Amino acid sequence: ENRPIPEPGPDEVLLRMHSVGICGSDVHYWQNGRIGDFVVKEPMVLGHEASGTVVKVGSGVTHLKPGDRVAIEPGVPREMDEFCKTGRYNLSPTIFFCATPPDDGNLCRYYKHSASYCYKLPDNVTFEEGALIEPLSVGIHACRRAGVTLGSKVFVSGSGPIGLVNVLVAKMMGASAVVVTDLSASRLQKAKEVGADVTIQVKNESPREVASKVETLLGCMPEITVECTGVQACIQAGIYATRSGGTLVLVGLGPEMVTVPIVNAAVREVDIRGIFRYCNTWPVAIALLASKRINVKPLVTHRFPLEKALEAFETTRRGEGIKVMLKCDPTDQNP
Repeated sequence: ENRPIPEPGPDEVLLRMHSVGICGSDVHYWQNGRIGDFVVKEPMVLGHEASGTVVKVGSGVTHLKPGDRVAIEPGVPREMDEFCKTGRYNLSPTIFFCATPPDDGNLCRYYKHSASYCYKLPDNVTFEEGALIEPLSVGIHACRRAGVTLGSKVFVSGSGPIGLVNVLVAKMMGASAVVVTDLSASRLQKAKEVGADVTIQVKNESPREVASKVETLLGCMPEITVECTGVQACIQAGIYATRSGGTLVLVGLGPEMVTVPIVNAAVREVDIRGIFRYCNTWPVAIALLASKRINVKPLVTHRFPLEKALEAFETTRRGEGIKVMLKCDPTDQNP
């Protein structure tokens, strides 16, 4: 609250923040102080799923003006390296990323950001939808990496926010059937709401038993599995479930070392792919939201003012609802 309002550089804009979603990674940094090699060593502002209003533009900025409503892409390359040149800037080792140590996030009243990574929102796209473009982008990037196309049969493992955006995007990209697994009946009900064709509540089945259930309910083995939990048993089930010649995309992140039936995948030519965040997704996501071809509104289950951030983080930590949204602008009542 007492931080000075930053001054934008020539290629930056100053934003009055509006909506910021809480991600599992934000909670993880708050609770554990690290994710893998990224360690919090000094105070850090959280938040990377965000939208706001431009209040000031740098001298070199021409595509935005004060008053513009924008969605913020949190990852900004610091240099034009080989990854940027090939369009995979998310892999740039020196990238700035909101709320990844040591870079501050945007869960605050005012925030400055590279203007090139702020995208103007059409009038019919709300601030809240703008903030949800970040998790939606994970689904877009994962389904692109998976090769989802017309008629694909897709297995999504995990029905949290990231599992749900993968359901939305897979259906949007032409999947004819999507089956979702989770431990939680309420989360699976939400998966049904956003378009899942079949849901399976996992209790204590073995990975092979889960795979068998997926095949039975789909009527065949899925060509594509999108694993969104990072849990070892779920990754194992993902390999067993995927059709020979198919693709398994690992989205969820768990322990560094996991035991998986790699020979099963190898001899059946199941391609295992990873994803790291996303790239080149904001324009696509905005077009989908503006045309109403995709609806992310059901994902938001809780809303808190910035003053109640701790309560919001506790709600997320307890796994209540799906997406918790913080409102940073007390003067604006629009969602």
